[in-house]
Amino acid sequence: MKKSIYTLLLACTLAATGTAQAQTDRQAEKARTEQAVRKALDERRYCIDVNYMNPMRGRSRALTTPYTLTVRNDSVLSYLPYVGEAYSVPYGGGKALNFNAPISTYEMKEGKRGRRDIKFTTTNDEDTYTYTLTVYPNGSTSLRGQPTRRQSRSFSGEMVTEE
Repeated sequence: MKKSIYTLLLACTLAATGTAQAQTDRQAEKARTEQAVRKALDERRYCIDVNYMNPMRGRSRALTTPYTLTVRNDSVLSYLPYVGEAYSVPYGGGKALNFNAPISTYEMKEGKRGRRDIKFTTTNDEDTYTYTLTVYPNGSTSLRGQPTRRQSRSFSGEMVTEE
């Protein structure tokens, strides 16, 4: 009887120790992710993997093809899908949200609970675009692309934090 009680106490102690270690590991990983996100945003060198699209009309859809928005200092590489109404576009449809261009204006504000709100404008030979991003400390991101000559699109995704 005493042996089984000691065995039970030992098992409970080991389980509690394992749970505490797992919780410590999760907290350390969360802190590393938050630091990597903060560093990437401060340096203006980040990439967002977009995995969900929310058109203004029609149904939202998960994206299976890898789409990205990459900011490198003073330029943006936008590779995003576009489904929607165009008001004035070149023959053949144009580039839509697939282009590489310099950033005209860039502003970042601190939000609640570590969130960062970013807004930047860019222009290419076809249109002017305003991007609005909300980046959370865990790297999840909501993104809105607003072209001048097309309907806006909303996306969501994750910031790539691995070097």
